[in-house]
Amino acid sequence: MRYLHTMVRVTDLDASLHFYSTLFGLTETRRYENEKGRFTLVFLAASEDVDASRSRGAPSLELTYNWDPEEYTGGRNFGHLAYEVDDIYAICQKLMDNGITINRPPRDGHMAFVRSPDGISIEILQKGADLAPAEPWASLPNTGAW
Repeated sequence: MRYLHTMVRVTDLDASLHFYSTLFGLTETRRYENEKGRFTLVFLAASEDVDASRSRGAPSLELTYNWDPEEYTGGRNFGHLAYEVDDIYAICQKLMDNGITINRPPRDGHMAFVRSPDGISIEILQKGADLAPAEPWASLPNTGAW
């Protein structure tokens, strides 16, 4: 058995790609458009998983965009996505500088939570040893739910 992907439905493919690729740093590894089914699938991978995703199709995040408008609720009902990063403070700063709310700041230099444009909860974990507590993160309160 091997892990393949996690699928999340998105309502605005451009906004989602901006968040997941431009801001969060995932790379598009493949795309499938189905005109008859009226949907687009975009597969994204973390930097250390790009080669595996391109060659074996996994591991990846599948963004499913249905061309006909549909309202999705309960985006949190599956839990969350989790990614390990080289510098949790740097990625949180980049996200915050681009208008993304850090719902659970990385006060401990280890873990943070944010939400995608569609309300998908994303856990960000520091790779290796925790970073030393630093401002502004050490003082920021939690915001909303994650």
